[in-house]
Amino acid sequence: FLTELTKLFQKSKSSGTGTVRITMKQYDGQDRHRPRKNRQPRRRAGGSGSGDATSSGGGECGCLIRATLNSRKLSTVVHQKDVNRFQLAFSSLLKGNIDGLKKRDKKAAAAATAAASAAAKAKAKAS
Repeated sequence: FLTELTKLFQKSKSSGTGTVRITMKQYDGQDRHRPRKNRQPRRRAGGSGSGDATSSGGGECGCLIRATLNSRKLSTVVHQKDVNRFQLAFSSLLKGNIDGLKKRDKKAAAAATAAASAAAKAKAKAS
C-alpha cells in the first residue's frame, strides 16, 4: 500500500493536476450490514444497550485506509497489532510528499490581526 501511495503522490506531482485524498475509518471486518434476527423494538436513550458494535462482535477492529487520485483508488486494512509500525512508515511518507503547503508569513498575519482589532475598536467607539 505504501509503495502504491508513493506512486500516487509522484503521479500527482508530475501531472500537476489532481489531489491525493486519504481517509481513515474504523473497520470491524464486515463488508455489508447484516440484519438482526428476531428484531426487538428500539429502546430509548439511557436504556441498557449492548454497547458498541465491536464489543458484541468479539473480534478485533482494524483501521481501513483509502487513498484516491482522480479515478485511481487504493485501500488497505491495518490491524491493531500493526498500527505503530504502519504509523511510523505512513508519517515519514507524508512528510516526504506533502510539499505543496506554503509557509505562513508571521509578520503579515500579526499585522492583519492588529488591523482587524483596530477596526473593531473604531466600530465600537462609533456606536
